[in-house]
Amino acid sequence: MMNSTYKIFRVLISLMAAMVLFAITAHAQEDPPKPMQVSTYQHLSFGAFINGNNGGTVTIDPQGNRSVTGDIIPVFLGNQFHPAIFEVEANAGVVISIINGPDITLTGSNGGSILLHLGASLPLSPFINSTRPPFRTQIMIGGTITVGNTLANPPGDYTGQFFVTFVQE
Repeated sequence: MMNSTYKIFRVLISLMAAMVLFAITAHAQEDPPKPMQVSTYQHLSFGAFINGNNGGTVTIDPQGNRSVTGDIIPVFLGNQFHPAIFEVEANAGVVISIINGPDITLTGSNGGSILLHLGASLPLSPFINSTRPPFRTQIMIGGTITVGNTLANPPGDYTGQFFVTFVQE
């Protein structure tokens, strides 16, 4: 009698465990699709520099490091340099791809123009979003400008607008 009671008790425990497991899996479901939201947190800036007779390039990488080529001299006159930062709010687990727009021309306040080429992003594209709303993922994007000599690119502020497309899969 004791042995049959023990067997019934064991079967009931097994059935209860199966019911709990079923209840857990039956109630779990994916988050409903949510449109991704993107906002600009920080604009891309190359800081201050002096261009010489031959010109060169100034590059800002996604981590915010600045490098120059040619006879460009980086200067630190209180003008900060930094990557563009975008904040993305999307469901966790979605794949996000970043598509840079075409090269653009920045126009100078004193004449001249500079070509801007967008660079890599951090995190690298594509990536799997790991944050859940209302938290946001920061995406940093760098770029490279090609600067001519002082005649082609006189001192001043150079501005322009670039486009980046974020695709949620």
